[in-house]
Parts: sequence; C-alpha cells; structure tokens
Amino acid sequence: MKIFLIGFMGCGKTTLGKKFAVKQGFELLDLDHEIERVTGDTVANYFSANGEEAFRKLESETLKNYRYAENCIIATGGGTPCFFDNMDWMNANGTTVYIEMSAVSLAKRLEKGMAKRPLLRGLTPEGVVDFIENKLTERGPYYHQARITLNGHSLSPEIILQAVTNENQVYPED
Repeated sequence: MKIFLIGFMGCGKTTLGKKFAVKQGFELLDLDHEIERVTGDTVANYFSANGEEAFRKLESETLKNYRYAENCIIATGGGTPCFFDNMDWMNANGTTVYIEMSAVSLAKRLEKGMAKRPLLRGLTPEGVVDFIENKLTERGPYYHQARITLNGHSLSPEIILQAVTNENQVYPED
C-alpha cells in the first residue's frame, strides 16, 4: 500500500509520515530528502540555483521513478500535487491524504524555519499569512482531489491508518 501525504508546507507531512512509518512498519519516503540525496544539494539551494520549473520537473520525475517498497508512506512537497499530472498519478498509484490547515496555523508553524523555505524568504509575518492564503486558494483544486482530507491540528498516525483503512475497505454488493 502506498499512502501519499499532501498539503501545504508546515502541515506535518514529514513528521506524521515518520511516526506512521515507525508504528506500521512502512518505508518512509520524504520526497524533498530524496531530491536532496539525488542532487547532493538542499532543496532551497537547488530551487534558487535552477528555478522552480527545473525543480518541479525533477520533483515529478523523482515521484514517478522511485522504487517504492510494498508498504510505503510518502511525504510529498507542498507543491507536488499541483504540477504536471502528479495528482492524477498519485491517485492512480496509491491513497492520497490531504492534511488541511488554516493559513494562520501554517504561518505559526513556519515562523522558525523560514530561511529554509525559498518561497517564504524575505516576507513579513503578515506577508507570510497572505502568501499562504493565496497559495492555498491556488492549490486548493489539486489538494481537494485527494481521496481523504484530514484536519492537521490533532492528527495522529492512528487517525491516518483508520482513514486509509476505511477508504480502501470494499463493501459487498447488495
């Protein structure tokens, strides 16, 4: 089973993915970490040096060409679902879970690590909230294609497992 965690940066995809992988014995693929392994550079540096278009192409190739374990949870980048046919590909190849949070909550979570986030560099706190609100509006149509949407505020590996199990459950026909 492949579970793709999607959502805006800071929603907890990597943290929840790690916890889920440990509890369930799944492999964890953090897409950003895999890109860093392949390029030998940080995502922020690669993005700055090569531009968003080159990064998104590499991200899509990495997503589609990775040799997944039978049971794997994948923490995608915040923009992964929004480029090329990535969202369709993830829906066709696993279960997609959108971790939904408000712009204000995401901004609070992202305060400390803004230097590592190329899209947030140089923004004021108010600017970050505005930026996130705009991006959530832009990305919403992609995020809402996920098979499952969960509130990110009190999410646990158990809740993800329950949602994925129920989503994949086959009920007998009448």
